[in-house]
Amino acid sequence: MAAVAASTSTAATAVLMHRLPTTKSTHFSALPYLPPRFSAPAFSTSFKHSSELRRSFLLQIKASSSDETSTPVDANELFTDLKEKWDAVENKSTVLLYGGGAIVAVWLASIVVGAINSVPLLPKIMELIGLGYTGWFVYRYLLFKSSRKELATDIEAIKKKIAGTAE
Repeated sequence: MAAVAASTSTAATAVLMHRLPTTKSTHFSALPYLPPRFSAPAFSTSFKHSSELRRSFLLQIKASSSDETSTPVDANELFTDLKEKWDAVENKSTVLLYGGGAIVAVWLASIVVGAINSVPLLPKIMELIGLGYTGWFVYRYLLFKSSRKELATDIEAIKKKIAGTAE
């Protein structure tokens, strides 16, 4: 058993060494060439210099926010707003049913996508279909100004239909 392990180890080493690029050095190793280590004083000064550069770099990136541009989100205000909206809902069971149905639909969709992903060639075909549809959508709706306006009016119509303010 030991002889078999030694022979396979030697064969694997021979194959590995055969694939390595040939160099003039007689030192064979699977590790890349590393430069010699610096002496302790040179390393410590380069480390100090490096840490000073990092510190100055971090100081340059440091950003601050002004009170004018951002407003802090108050958790109590958020919860009271959500509670008011929940109390305004008349059919709470329907909302819960739709929410549960959405969670189940997402779960089933992830199962279907996982099954499609396990078929060997199908994921690449689906990627090509997605790229083709994306190209068509950009050409149809985003490339020209008139089609962008058409897309914006379609989106506004859908928003009004969902919000219930359709004419």
